[in-house]
Amino acid sequence: MARKTVIFEPGDADRRERRRLRKSARAAERAPATESSSRRDRRLPDAAVPGPFGPGLSEGGYWNLAVSAIPPHQATSQHIAGIYPFVADGGLGHRGPIVGVDLNADALWHFSPWEAYVDTSDRGAFSTNILVLGAYRSGKSATVKTLATRSIAFGHQVVVPSDPKGEWVTVAEAIPGRSVIRLGGGTGARLNPLARGPRRTGTSDEQHEQMVKQRRIATLIALVEMALGTVRLTAVEHAAIHDALERCIDRTADHPTLRGVYDELGEMASEANTDPHSQQGALQPRFVLRRFVTGDLSGLFEDESTVEFDQDAPIVVTDTSELFARGELAAQLTQVCTTAWIQAVISDRGAHRTRYVVREEGWRDMTSLAALQMFQQWLKLSRHYGISNIVILHKIGDLDAVGEADSVERALAYSIIGDIENKFVFRVNQQEYRGLRDRLQLPPAHADLARQLRKGEFLAYVGQYSYLVDCFATSTDWERNLFQTDDAIDSGDHDDDAENLAVDLDALWPIDEEIDTDIGGWLSTPSPEEQK
Repeated sequence: MARKTVIFEPGDADRRERRRLRKSARAAERAPATESSSRRDRRLPDAAVPGPFGPGLSEGGYWNLAVSAIPPHQATSQHIAGIYPFVADGGLGHRGPIVGVDLNADALWHFSPWEAYVDTSDRGAFSTNILVLGAYRSGKSATVKTLATRSIAFGHQVVVPSDPKGEWVTVAEAIPGRSVIRLGGGTGARLNPLARGPRRTGTSDEQHEQMVKQRRIATLIALVEMALGTVRLTAVEHAAIHDALERCIDRTADHPTLRGVYDELGEMASEANTDPHSQQGALQPRFVLRRFVTGDLSGLFEDESTVEFDQDAPIVVTDTSELFARGELAAQLTQVCTTAWIQAVISDRGAHRTRYVVREEGWRDMTSLAALQMFQQWLKLSRHYGISNIVILHKIGDLDAVGEADSVERALAYSIIGDIENKFVFRVNQQEYRGLRDRLQLPPAHADLARQLRKGEFLAYVGQYSYLVDCFATSTDWERNLFQTDDAIDSGDHDDDAENLAVDLDALWPIDEEIDTDIGGWLSTPSPEEQK
């Protein structure tokens, strides 16, 4: 291939400079041509398409230097789950009832505290208890009812020791074979919180007697301390309660009652040969128990039980709604008595029955040091008895009503709540952000999300994993009508009904059939006659 040389000479060059440039050009023309090398010799990869700019230019077509369009990758969800495991979470599996929809995995979310407890993988839990936390109208009550009622089909029994609002009574009446125990309101039903209860399978006589004695003493001390408020029982008063209980057991052939303990304390305080310290120690507990014998709580807990716990019923509810109108202290004392009676009956491991124990207004079980200690012991033994305690709170601040600031009672209350591993956190108020982080150790992002959840959505913490669940996504019409707790709000009080907002536009803006609706008629200028 012939080569041509073109020389560009500067305009201000002299003759000597021009002569040197021409001489260099002639030498370049006479120099031998360099051998061409291939792409392989230069260790370059082969071109994807022939030609310097692709086939379009080399073949006489168009010159397209645009970025090539690569089709998106398509695969099944099974393969995508392996590539992006954080997008398609495996969840807790399919064991247990359906509680809702996992919004992160877009899959059904099953949950059973017993299945999570026996799970040996990293998704398992070390406890069967559940803490339910959420503001009013966040959907927590309906979610707990959904979990409980759907678990009945799996053989689990639902027990509500105290139903202060009568909400669970409505649910129980819709379930065949239920058992509803109503207290107050002229029913005449009585519960003995000092009842012995059934014999626990696998325990010796000495072990059984010791457990029954501890439960009775804990119940008596919890009742007395709760009624006294911030006043602590002295060592002499403790001893007086122990002695009165022992004397009542001996006199009634192991059928002690609050009335019997009350009478024994009265005799101890009036006997002449009794130690003066014991006489003084028997006075204050006797005045407290007087409320159950002749006071506003009489006729409920002072004598032998007139009702029995139905072991075979799918759901057992103790209706205490009539008693909670008598004041907060009466509500707390009632809850301790009913819970103690329930615990005496269901704490038999040999029954081989798994139960949900729903504790509405759970903070009422933790209003004194004795009640806190009894509550803590019951939570620790729940796995042993096959029980899942569902503790329901409206906010972390509910525990601020337990004891004084920086007191042992309040520290123990927060410790008990923190030890519950399974947590359902619903929408909370704005001021709960710090409590969620400091008391429950939630991550900041989760605490922010908890303030933005919709009704029925909750953050579920099971073991080391967390899930975002929508319970109402799987609710049926039967469940929604049965579990709603806003019956007291009349729909006529607000304008949420779409039928009330419907407006008859034809009545407000009647259409004249003689009007020309053609587009030409609208754009044309009306005649003088039409303007008149």
